[in-house]
Amino acid sequence: MRRLDLADLASVREFAAGLGEIAVLVNNAGVMATPLRRTKDGFELQIGTNHLGHFALTGLLLDRISDRVVTVSSGGHRLGRIDLDDLNWEQRRYQRWLAYGQAKLANLLFTYELQRGLAAAGSTRKALAAHPGYAATNLQSHTESIQDRLMSTTNRLLAQSAQMGALPTLYAATVADLPGGSYIGPDGPFEQRGYPKLVHSNKRSHDQATAAGLWTLSQTLTGVTFTPC
Repeated sequence: MRRLDLADLASVREFAAGLGEIAVLVNNAGVMATPLRRTKDGFELQIGTNHLGHFALTGLLLDRISDRVVTVSSGGHRLGRIDLDDLNWEQRRYQRWLAYGQAKLANLLFTYELQRGLAAAGSTRKALAAHPGYAATNLQSHTESIQDRLMSTTNRLLAQSAQMGALPTLYAATVADLPGGSYIGPDGPFEQRGYPKLVHSNKRSHDQATAAGLWTLSQTLTGVTFTPC
């Protein structure tokens, strides 16, 4: 166990520098619907933690990963739109749930773009994504608003356990015959609960022009440049 703060690129670099070869990287750090805050590098907290920190970590480790990269997204990606001109909410009026949706959409765009690059290079490594459905964890307790109390109640009434919510990620990380670019979520109604299965993300997550633009911008913002191979 080692310290890693995805909201601090210096921490990401320090963490990556100390690792040898690994089989699987699971990008699962996340914050949700927080008030407007900035990371140590000045990124909006949700895009900085959920996407840019993971992008940098993956890039720094990719030549040492032997099997696959799994990135955790959310059904909330359906709320998202990528604004390449204002990714960090410096010009727009900040809206916490739309910022969350943008970050979770970025997770999927990154996964699919990474998979395209690996496949084009003839690599046997894979990029996959997963989402937990609605799982009762402390993710829902940091809005610093009345929503924290509301979600605490719905957690008790509607959500599945954290252990069940972890299953799609574990499935994506361990099942040998999953194709690259797979997206795994729960098999229950509206993908909110249940056991892992292949699911589908929305049309925006498959926009290759946006994915390529996000990749280029992420390299510029993080200073981590890499080509999947």
